[in-house]
Amino acid sequence: MYDLQRGEIVSQDAVNHSHAHPTHHHDAKGFVRAVEHASEERGLRLTPLRKEVLELIAASRKPIKAYDLLDLLRERHGNAAPPTVYRALDFLLDNGFIHKLESINSYVSCHHPAEAHQVPFLICDSCSSAEEVCDDRVADLIEAQAKALGFKPQAQTLEVHGTCKNCRKA
Repeated sequence: MYDLQRGEIVSQDAVNHSHAHPTHHHDAKGFVRAVEHASEERGLRLTPLRKEVLELIAASRKPIKAYDLLDLLRERHGNAAPPTVYRALDFLLDNGFIHKLESINSYVSCHHPAEAHQVPFLICDSCSSAEEVCDDRVADLIEAQAKALGFKPQAQTLEVHGTCKNCRKA
C-alpha cells in the first residue's frame, strides 16, 4: 500500500496494526506511481489516457467533475469526448484508485489505491474540499449494523457535509 504521508509503499502489516490511518498529505506524483505499481501487481492496463485522467484528478486539490476533466483534456488534445473520460473514470473507480463523491458528482484520489476499502468523506460546503476519513472502524460499524439487521450491503457511500476548519476561521 502507498502511504501518501510517508511518500512510500508500506506493508499491509503496518496498516493492520492500527484502525485509523494517519492524516495524509497531497503527493500527486507519488499517488500516480502507487497506482502504476498496483496496476502492475494486479495485471491491469493503465493506458496513457487512464493515467492522464488519474494525473488530473491527483493534481486537483479539490474534488473534480467529469466535465472539468473533459475541458482539461480538450485543452491538451482538442478531441476528447465524454465517453472517453467516463470509460477512464469507470476503470479508475472499479479498481479503487479514485472515489466518486455522489452528493457533488465529483471525483477524488484514493489515499490507499492498493487496498479495497470504503471510506466516509467530510465535504466542505464553502470551499468544496473533501477529506477522506481513514478509520476502518466507521466502515466496520456500518457493516456490523447492517449484518445485525440482516442486510447485505453492496456499497457504502457516506458523505458528511459541513464547514472545514479553514473556512470556519475565515
